Amino acid sequence: MASKRYRESYEMIDKTKRYGLDEAIKLLQGFPRAKFDETVEIHFNLGVDPRKADQQIRNSLVLPHGTGKKVTVLVFAEGEKAEEATAAGADFVGVDDYVDKIQGGWLGFDVAITTPNLMGKIGRLGRVLGPRGLMPNPKVGTVTMDVGKAVTEAKGGKVAYRVDKFANLHIMAGKLSFEEANLRENIVTIIGAILRERPAAVKGLFIKSIALTATMSPGIKLDVPSATLEAKK
Repeated sequence: MASKRYRESYEMIDKTKRYGLDEAIKLLQGFPRAKFDETVEIHFNLGVDPRKADQQIRNSLVLPHGTGKKVTVLVFAEGEKAEEATAAGADFVGVDDYVDKIQGGWLGFDVAITTPNLMGKIGRLGRVLGPRGLMPNPKVGTVTMDVGKAVTEAKGGKVAYRVDKFANLHIMAGKLSFEEANLRENIVTIIGAILRERPAAVKGLFIKSIALTATMSPGIKLDVPSATLEAKK
């Protein structure tokens, strides 16, 4: 059963309307608040067939104003690269000891980064990390020799995204407490990044719908043409 706060928020939405971005953000930030700083997410439904390799969408981007979340980073690295990771602010750095800890059930991190030469060892963690979206992957920049940059980006607001089997994308856009202008810039950056992901094989409508939501709120449907036009400016 929906909470009183959720029902009040839901009643504030015009169900027949597709909102402009500025109006949607004002509405979202005007909903009755939870007792914690809710995460804002943007949800896309895309005109792709995720079963086809040439229509898979998986990538990452750095939000201009970060996510508002404290990110814990684990780096699998040795020697100079381990020192580089530590200097960049990684929370955990090592190889065999952390492989063993993860195999024993430890998952005390949000992002895992590794140098390419260690993927042979890290690969055995795929069954544990893969389903949780924690497996290092070169497509999102977490298998790299530039571990310092990867750590800085992860700490500074880098978000990864991947289309699901229903052709949906769910991407963190910040916190409800963000200034309206900063939240707006993050959202416009995300929409622009998704527009650039359009596979050549997709001939019809690419972005079918966009919705803005917070952790404890109903979704607000955006007007897709105006939202994408904003991102193209």
